[in-house]
This record gives sequence, C-alpha cells and structure tokens, in this order.
Amino acid sequence: MVEVLNTRPGAIDLELEPADNERLARLCGQFDENIRQLERRLGVEIKNQGHRFRVIGSERSVDVASQIIEELYSAAAHQHLAPENVHLHLQQARIDEIADGGRQAGNLGPDDSEKDDQAAIRTRKVRVSGRGPGQRAYLERIRKHDLSFGIGPAGTGKTYLAVACAVEALESEAVRRVVLVRPAVEAGERLGFLPGDMAQKVDPYLRPLYDALFEMLGFERVGRLIERNVIEVAPLAFMRGRTLNHSFIILDEAQNSTVEQMKMFLTRIGFGSTAVVTGDVTQIDLPPDKQSGLRDAIDVLHNVEGVSFTFFSATDVVRHSLVQRIVEAYDSQSRLEQGGSPHSSATGDKRNWAR
Repeated sequence: MVEVLNTRPGAIDLELEPADNERLARLCGQFDENIRQLERRLGVEIKNQGHRFRVIGSERSVDVASQIIEELYSAAAHQHLAPENVHLHLQQARIDEIADGGRQAGNLGPDDSEKDDQAAIRTRKVRVSGRGPGQRAYLERIRKHDLSFGIGPAGTGKTYLAVACAVEALESEAVRRVVLVRPAVEAGERLGFLPGDMAQKVDPYLRPLYDALFEMLGFERVGRLIERNVIEVAPLAFMRGRTLNHSFIILDEAQNSTVEQMKMFLTRIGFGSTAVVTGDVTQIDLPPDKQSGLRDAIDVLHNVEGVSFTFFSATDVVRHSLVQRIVEAYDSQSRLEQGGSPHSSATGDKRNWAR
C-alpha cells in the first residue's frame, strides 16, 4: 500500500506501507538498480529516505512511476525483484504511451485486470498471463481458433505462450497429446555431422520448446510424458503422411519452413486438434532460392475462416529492454532499405510482414 503524503505539479511524495526493510531492499534492488531502471525508462527522478519516496518529473510520468512503485512493493512481499521483473512491470504498464500521447500509461482501465485474469493460463506449476494487449489477444485467439499464427520479433513470447496453452489443454484433457515441431535448419552455420540417434540429433533445434516444457511441467514429468509419447518432439521433415487427431500441435521457427513444408504441415491437422504456428519473418535462414512458407501462408490464408493471425511488434518484447531497442533499430534500417520512412510502423500490417 502507498500513502500519498504530498502532491504538487511535477512531484509526489509517497510512503510505502507496511514498513518492511526486507521488502524495501527487494524493491530498490542491489545498488538501487531497480530504482535507476524506473528513472531511465520513465524519465523521472526518484529519491527516498527509508520508506518515504519523492518522484519528480512530468505529471504523467510521476503518476505512472508511483503506481509501478506500489505494484513492485506489493510484489516484493513474496518474491525477489530482479531487473527483468521490473522490466516486465514496465511493459505491462505500457509506458510507451507516455511518449506517444496515448491514454495514461499504467492506468489499465476498469476492464483490463479482468481481461488479464480471463486470458491467464493455469498449469499445475505456473500461472502465465498475457503481458499487454498483444499477448492477451494472442492467447484468446489460440483458444478460439483451430489454427493460429503468432508472428513477430524475438522476445515477444510467441513460443512460450503457445507451449503454455498446450500444457493447459493437456492437463485439462482437452487434447490427448502435444506435438512440438520445428524445421531442422541451422542459423547461418553448418554444424556438420551430429552424433547420436535421431532424437539426439534434433535436440539442439528443439531446445527452446524443451525449456518452456521443463518450466511448466518439471524435468521428471516431461521425461515420463515423452517416454509415453504423450509429448512428441519431431523435426518438420518427419510429419509427412501423418494425421494428428486430438492433439495440440506447435510449429516453431516456421519462417524456416519452405512453402511445400508449410502446406504439408497444415494438412496434418486432424479432428479435435489445435495448431499454433510461430515465427519471425525477419530471421529466415533458408537458402536464397527458397521462399519462406510462413511468408507465403500469410498471403494465402489471411481470409480463411478458422485461422487467426497475431502480429507482434517491438513494443511487445518482454525480454531485456535492450532487446526491444535492438529490434526497433533493425526495423528502422529495414524500412530505410525498402525506401520507407524509418519512423513508419509496419509491424501490425500483414502485407509488410509478408513482404
């Protein structure tokens, strides 16, 4: 809880309650790194003496900073706050709207907390919520459509949220098994011969999917489910000729599928199944003479009933804030090379993604 002691134009004085030195230390972080991050991202100055804080800056920024400080102090009651936790709170508060002149960032409105709860994924080990409108829309579309596409830059949660939906469907017995698929294409390298059996050869390509499963189900349970073939991990090339009924199927890194492979994969979907296709069309590792199946699918399927598309942008990145700036820099350079304005937005338009 935060008690407002004094407020005036450009500044606000707060007192955090109940007084708890351990929570205060978690809030501030090592060498006040969490406070410094708030200052940098929100353009404010934050001073504190014990549990009393003064926030100085523009009226909008001060309001947002005070709300986030309250949220972080509440979270510090039961968890350690690393810089990435602070970053996620800032992302969820939509701080970019401060600069864009949109509605007050951090003021989620009367319905947004309810929407966030409805969009949450609940598994036995974790509860996963969509952070921001893009992720919430993505989760909602996966639940409502038999085939969903999640397209956007690294760090936007495309794969992680898809795996969370798959685990939820498996635990609720909405599906009988989960099938995780990925093209076995190196990222600009030639790894040569890989030792071991087929599962060991494709493991390096599927590691991000395993990581998400381990977090949500635990190492031992994932191992048992794989042994019983309830969770199946397979390279895309092995999907031909199969029909997958009552399954939750995820095709990850789909930008590295060819047009023929994408068509083959999409026609594997059987009765009672849900499929999610994720990818980033700016990171294609196919040879120059091969067209990306994901780009082609955006053009071919955009008007097909039962198919949904979610296009993420740099503002949806939930990794380190530097990742967001890197994605924006590459987007700006790409638009310049294509003859457009470096400040124009292409992320929400399927035609730009499919270019």
